[in-house]
Amino acid sequence: MDKKIREIYYSDEYKENKLNKLQTSSARLDKEYGPKSSPSREAFEARAKSFYYAEILKEQRKQQKMTQQQLADKIGKKREFISNIERGNSDMQLSTFLLISNALGLRYSLVVG
Repeated sequence: MDKKIREIYYSDEYKENKLNKLQTSSARLDKEYGPKSSPSREAFEARAKSFYYAEILKEQRKQQKMTQQQLADKIGKKREFISNIERGNSDMQLSTFLLISNALGLRYSLVVG
């Protein structure tokens, strides 16, 4: 890269122009899934939360060096049930989350703010 191009590339004006072109996460979510409180946005956020909590359970299972089959046996379900939850293919109910959490020895609390 020659000196002139390098000066332009590293200039504050160039960096500011690039930053101004970036979308905020809120704008991107609005574009992809609709505005907050819209049915499509709420459905997306529900799937995202389900995925997040499934990841927590999967990581805890792995930390305990427990297989999906062992966890399934502990809660009286099939291995495929655990697999579907961990892959985000199932909208996990609160009762299922608590059942798996207890089987993994996790503690949880509900805080009213």
